[in-house]
Amino acid sequence: MVAMNYYGAKELAASYRTVRKNTIIIAEEIGEQHYGFQAAPDTRTVGLLLTHIAMVPRLQEQFHSIERRTTLVGFDFPAFFAKLMADEQTPRSKAQIIELLKQEGDRLAQWLEGLSDEFLGERVSMPFGMTPPDKTRFEMILGVKEHEMHHRAQLMILERMLGIVPHLTRESQARMAAMQAANQATA
Repeated sequence: MVAMNYYGAKELAASYRTVRKNTIIIAEEIGEQHYGFQAAPDTRTVGLLLTHIAMVPRLQEQFHSIERRTTLVGFDFPAFFAKLMADEQTPRSKAQIIELLKQEGDRLAQWLEGLSDEFLGERVSMPFGMTPPDKTRFEMILGVKEHEMHHRAQLMILERMLGIVPHLTRESQARMAAMQAANQATA
């Protein structure tokens, strides 16, 4: 008998929680005095990038939960993003941004956990010219995690620019040092 790997709603929620946990650690490690830091013109500040990460999952919720669309043809992307971007610009303290990350992350993970296999397998038509012409809800929702990981990589570079060694790097270095010490002890 061949074992199958299975990745469904519960696994999606768990992996999303891990991604969000690591984003929150970064948000906590960067000092509030650096939340206005911007790596280059026309890029988001640390604070705006964290706020963006917290809010963007609302797009998938709009498609799949609120409207339960089977096609994105006719969806008013410019209006949705204009409202989202205006909300991102609302001034927030570091504590408020971290709380937003926690609340939005918890809410999304709980929603993800409750999705059925049938729902995740449904296909949604994309607007004209997009490839592929349709995607499963699972593939679209998985994009939330991919989007956050993309921006978290940017945050890790911003940490380096601010003189902070990212926690994932520190943890990896500690594991390597422990393995080297164990190897030397057995040699």
